[in-house]
Amino acid sequence: MTRPRVVAIDGAAGGGKSTLARSLAVRLGVPYVNTGLMYRAVTAAALRHGASLDDAGALASLADGLRFTLTNASPPELEVEGYDIATLTTPAVEGSVSAVARHRDLRTRLRAVQRTLGETGAVMEGRDIGSVVFPDAPVKLFLAADPGTRAARRVAERDDAGAGDALHVRDSRDARTTALEPVGDAHVIDTTERDAAAVLADALAIVAREASDVFPGPGTAT
Repeated sequence: MTRPRVVAIDGAAGGGKSTLARSLAVRLGVPYVNTGLMYRAVTAAALRHGASLDDAGALASLADGLRFTLTNASPPELEVEGYDIATLTTPAVEGSVSAVARHRDLRTRLRAVQRTLGETGAVMEGRDIGSVVFPDAPVKLFLAADPGTRAARRVAERDDAGAGDALHVRDSRDARTTALEPVGDAHVIDTTERDAAAVLADALAIVAREASDVFPGPGTAT
């Protein structure tokens, strides 16, 4: 059976998943899929339409009405029709996305979309990619970093002094839905004191060692 051309990257917010995933997708020639944007899009839709974050049925219906596609950029990236990145990264969305993502039926629906998006190949990041979405991915990476480092990165990303506190709150909420632990066959990379180039080099070496059959010649980071 042919293995999927998928690199699964899991870990907490601020661990460096997006930076690595985008760079790795470029090197491997596959799309980059940030699954967190899907939950953010449903959250933004709920806030826009005044839907209760406790109404699992309403949230599932909103998800069904969203169109998730890949751009024509290099690498192709996930986009949600009608919602730009600025809309999906507001403090209101950040503060509510955990409440939305906790609903099992919604997660089941979005996971099906994620599998479709990755069926021809992808570097996909999230919290349950290696454990649930693509448990047969030939490469599973788990990025870890200490809480202080992750908070500082989020503050820099959002240019918001309160973003670090919001991250810690979200960590606690998210843990109730998806345990933030690497699966047994995941490669754990601690990014606390490492720059993006070093992390990419580690990831490329793992891909070359573990999945040369599906990702021939990924090379090394430069």
